[in-house]
Amino acid sequence: MPEISYILASGFKHLYIGVTTELEHRILQHKNGSFPDSFTERYNIKYLVYFERFADLSSAITREKQLKRWSRIKKLRLIVNENPTWRDLSEDWGKPIEPFREENLKPPLSFSSK
Repeated sequence: MPEISYILASGFKHLYIGVTTELEHRILQHKNGSFPDSFTERYNIKYLVYFERFADLSSAITREKQLKRWSRIKKLRLIVNENPTWRDLSEDWGKPIEPFREENLKPPLSFSSK
């Protein structure tokens, strides 16, 4: 099972950095307010904006600690580099997947040889 370090954000760009072995479950906990009186609940930090997978827990924890020591601007740059629109990476989890339809295929690219 992969170990994951992650960054959550609020609409006002408050950040929370954590580590988990079950990202979907942990994000659902944050979104459902499972941690009352916590930093994430107080500042409505519920949007998954960045995550990294690691082979072992030790590496994930080391990365989490490294990210926590970074300046705010360095954390923001990391997020913007990987997720420039600050999209909630978990927003589609649990939603039905649209079935494949041949009519939705895009035509092949054509290259003109000039």
